[in-house]
Amino acid sequence: MQIDFNKNKDSLVPAIIQDALTEQVLMLGYMNEEALEKTQKEKRVCFFSRSKNRLWTKGETSGNFLEVKDIHVDCDQDTLLIKVNPLGPTCHTGNTSCFNTPSDKGFVYELQDIISQRIDQDVEGSYTNQLYKRGINKVAQKVGEEAVEVVIEAKDNNDELFLNEASDLLYHYLILLKAKGFTLQDVEATLKKRH
Repeated sequence: MQIDFNKNKDSLVPAIIQDALTEQVLMLGYMNEEALEKTQKEKRVCFFSRSKNRLWTKGETSGNFLEVKDIHVDCDQDTLLIKVNPLGPTCHTGNTSCFNTPSDKGFVYELQDIISQRIDQDVEGSYTNQLYKRGINKVAQKVGEEAVEVVIEAKDNNDELFLNEASDLLYHYLILLKAKGFTLQDVEATLKKRH
């Protein structure tokens, strides 16, 4: 990876931070060569803070670190795109994004994590966990039932009922994926291969 740090007189390049799962843009910071090296070595995003005039690891005081998943360079080799797993809100205001752009896109991944958490932590009283414990046959049967209900509602003209049944199907499908040891990312990878 070649970065041209000399295009700007301050030897800084912009670093766009993006959630690796939801693809939501979280923030913009600046890196010098040392900040990039530290980011690559520690797998946590480190910037050069222009106001503090020093290296600054995002999350060093809040604990809301940005775990690096991938780093890309633009075509001019003077801007970075860093895909991350955010460990908490990115913005100091408590918002997910510094641009305060709430998005439902990517919530399915959040739901997938909630489902995994309830199963992995054996959350008592959780419908998700109770269904999972009943075994793969019961989970698969529930997906089948929900699929039939989606088909029935698709033939009618009640959009609200259709969307509710489609949501139920997706929710139960996520439980089935977990029961089989797979994730949405695995399904996406398979679809991408087919494409």
